[in-house]
Amino acid sequence: MDRSVAAALALLVFGVVAAGTGATAAPAVRVLVAGAPTPARDGSGDAPSCGPGMFPDGNACVHLPGEDEGEDAPVLENAHRARSGRWALYDQIPRRPDRPASYDAYRYPVPPGLPGGHFVVSGYDLDRPDATQRRGWSLRAVGHGGVDLPDPRGTPITLVALERQQGDAEVVYVGPRFGITVVTRHTVREGGQLRDYLLLFGHLERAAPGLASGARLREGDPIGQVGDTGSPELVHLHLEARRVRDGVDVAKTPPGRLLDSSVSVVCDPRNVLPLKV
Repeated sequence: MDRSVAAALALLVFGVVAAGTGATAAPAVRVLVAGAPTPARDGSGDAPSCGPGMFPDGNACVHLPGEDEGEDAPVLENAHRARSGRWALYDQIPRRPDRPASYDAYRYPVPPGLPGGHFVVSGYDLDRPDATQRRGWSLRAVGHGGVDLPDPRGTPITLVALERQQGDAEVVYVGPRFGITVVTRHTVREGGQLRDYLLLFGHLERAAPGLASGARLREGDPIGQVGDTGSPELVHLHLEARRVRDGVDVAKTPPGRLLDSSVSVVCDPRNVLPLKV
């Protein structure tokens, strides 16, 4: 991504108002140009100090999609340094080399909310170096296992069928997680076998009327509306993909355990999101 584009995105994060929609965006928050000096957190609730190429998202620093995310970018160890000083390792599935690096190559459940038709303001970073992973001031929010898609409050969210998806998707959870959250299960043909994936839609203003566990959804069916629940004044959709571990039956898994590492593994959404035609 061109540095001028990255800077423009940093200035416009979560303050987007789509022309002609009549929707009102969230109140502006302090957003800084990549590389600009940032204030240190003083305990007053202000944003944390963020380094070059990062911007504040609540009490965390999130990297902007950057020039080092090209096709030849190396896959790095899935780890970060904990407050104790020890390295914390975790399971994650990085982007496959055959999948385009550009986030703009994919279709999403919401329209583009950034200038130039861009979608993603904060990308997947669990396979990035420790210093460029999402970083909370308290270290309770380290790593970003999804993508953040800014759009005006109330923007409709609709289902997208995953690459090589078999049959309809199924709603497996509606309730609190990342604010108001909807989780759907998708069966995908992958490597000659069928695997289940979960899509998590977080920070919704509200779920679609009548949406409940067990509902079957097709491409274009409503999920809910973009909001800021669980992320005050940062109106956006957090979209996360997770692969269900082999041998796990989602139907027999308590909803509260769907995102446990023993049940599902976070993966780069670009592995499963559908490509633009």
